[in-house]
Amino acid sequence: MKTATMPDRLGYYGEFGGKYVPETLMAALDEFESAYKKLRRDREFRAELDDVLRDFVGRPTALTEAKRFAELCGGMRLFLKREDLNHTGAHKINNAIGQSLIARRMGKKRIIAETGAGQHGVATATACSLLGLECVVYMGEVDMARQELNVFRMRLLGAQVVPVASGSRTLKDAINEAIRDWVTNVRTTHYIIGSVLGPHPYPLVVRDFQSVIGREALGQLKKRTGALPDVAIACVGGGSNAIGLFYEMLKHESIRFIGVEAGGRGRNLGEHAARFSGGALGVLHGTRSMVLQDEFGQIAETHSISAGLDYPSIGPEHAYLQQIGRVEYYDCSDDLALEAFHKLSECEGIIPALESSHALGWLLRNGASIGREKIVVVNLSGRGDKDVPQIAALEGK
Repeated sequence: MKTATMPDRLGYYGEFGGKYVPETLMAALDEFESAYKKLRRDREFRAELDDVLRDFVGRPTALTEAKRFAELCGGMRLFLKREDLNHTGAHKINNAIGQSLIARRMGKKRIIAETGAGQHGVATATACSLLGLECVVYMGEVDMARQELNVFRMRLLGAQVVPVASGSRTLKDAINEAIRDWVTNVRTTHYIIGSVLGPHPYPLVVRDFQSVIGREALGQLKKRTGALPDVAIACVGGGSNAIGLFYEMLKHESIRFIGVEAGGRGRNLGEHAARFSGGALGVLHGTRSMVLQDEFGQIAETHSISAGLDYPSIGPEHAYLQQIGRVEYYDCSDDLALEAFHKLSECEGIIPALESSHALGWLLRNGASIGREKIVVVNLSGRGDKDVPQIAALEGK
């Protein structure tokens, strides 16, 4: 597979991807794509981005061997790529900084974003504060209740947080409102999408900014073990942290890749967010991919204990990688994710985000089949501080 050549010039990964947006936005997308193609090769831009990632974000992030948790999972050599140690607490800052720098060079002074778990909103608000840009973040009311700490953080950073009361009041509906805003204010505003979703070139741009994760991990693993990983694992909502870990590794045919979706509380439509086991080909928020929908083609309600995985579609590159059999996708239930959340906290002194806990939960249940001699890397996409109040309330503590 020639991953470096994907997507094609129209933004398709095989049959997935493309641009499905109102005509009003086509010029803005073309402007963004043109700016990105120019800046990605610009040494001054790359140097500025690298400086901010090093001196402000804190890259490179650590690679931590989790020996005690590994024993619970079957005894492999387990390494955690510590995106939780980034400034703001997750991988989202990598892309937020990159797109904000592009927006500033495009002359856009106003940034809009949407957020589910709040980490992308916090990252975008942080980038805008750093660069002197106006910031508006849309967030569903359900997610605002689940993530009160992050709502406060965004407002503290100077962002306007707009509650969304329509539909399921979660990420899907927040994206709808952000797109409406963008259509209205397209000349002055840049929309920072936080995952490998949306119309081309967003899946490409976000992937490229997040690919620093896998690039660093490969170098760190070679130094620590002298070898490539045998297995790379990450949770998958829209898919930015997963493709960030996987992309630079895909050229190595010996590596097995596992993406873990939200299995929620049951197998019926509306009880989970597992697109590959319950979805069908469709179009949502500007891109063609696997979508959870009913028999009439209406977008289905989703559920996950994790706000960041609670989304009915998935990035088009993930859909392509699944179709060609390069990446395996499984799901992890709410209960198993909670178990992994507690186990990693108790065994390693690291409190993971509920999103990352899904990847750890899959490994906790299935790791014994991998083999004790194998090298496994899991992307710890964020820290669990934001989830502690939710879990404490859920468990009655």
